Amino acid sequence: MKEYDYHHLHHVKEQSKSKKTLWVTLLLTLFFTIVEIIGGILSNSLALLSDSAHMISDVLALGLSMVAIYMATRPPNARFTFGYLRFEIIASFLNGLALAIIAVGIFVEGVRRFLNPEPIDFKLMLIISSIGLVVNVVLTLVLSRSMKEEENLNVQSALWHFIGDLLSSVGVIISATLIYFTGLQWFDPLISMVIGGIIFIGGWKIIKESYLILMESVPERFNLDEIRSDIAKVEGVEDVHEMHFWAISSDHYSLTAHVFINNKVQPFCIILAINETLKEKYGIEHSTIQMENAHIHPHGEYGKEFLRHQEEEQSKLVTV
Repeated sequence: MKEYDYHHLHHVKEQSKSKKTLWVTLLLTLFFTIVEIIGGILSNSLALLSDSAHMISDVLALGLSMVAIYMATRPPNARFTFGYLRFEIIASFLNGLALAIIAVGIFVEGVRRFLNPEPIDFKLMLIISSIGLVVNVVLTLVLSRSMKEEENLNVQSALWHFIGDLLSSVGVIISATLIYFTGLQWFDPLISMVIGGIIFIGGWKIIKESYLILMESVPERFNLDEIRSDIAKVEGVEDVHEMHFWAISSDHYSLTAHVFINNKVQPFCIILAINETLKEKYGIEHSTIQMENAHIHPHGEYGKEFLRHQEEEQSKLVTV
């Protein structure tokens, strides 16, 4: 058997647009990160330093996202029969976690600087943050356009990183302006704490979404009861049970179900009808349906109850 024959479906993500987008984003981010670190140290601005720390996390996150996308292009094998699609979700979870940790660090440092204000070079702070604003606007637009063309949780997490960066740049500019006109140095830690809160919200959303996929929960866009009902409407299907539905990656879904069938209907026709229903109505292309006879595969009390219910229905019809 050939190595790529372990599965009948192509569990691979070929996302050329996402690759190009992340490469461009990574190089621009790496360049500006170096600029912002130097500027933050020279100006002694916490808002600028917190933004540069966030930019460092962006570089790491983008690197991890690039690895995830290239891993997703590797074909399934005897050990990883679903391929490497799930690595995308693991990378996204780590990216979200990094965002949350950085946000907490910014908040803690902001409190410290509230208690012990430090002098700031607002002119340098303003110049660096203005350059950062332009860079982040460009990167946010590039990532937003990529998300519309190809669904990828890593690109989404990268987008949240840069939305945070964009807000950081705006925050730093506001902070520098307020310090210039008022002379109040505490605007710097205040703005940095607000930025930290926004970054934390973005990180939490990514953590939640990737966690739900890792826990193999039913994707939020689908209603499991509705899917079960549609399968039950297929001619020859008498009951649907042992049903599981989960996402392998952000847009790769799998479904398994056991069905009690009417022996008078050809089982292959039932499977074909179920698969067509799932594909046409829900876009689910990977499904495993097990045909069962309640007398042979009763599933304990469940099957017995199903048979009792059938007998009651038949007796009612006879009586009528």
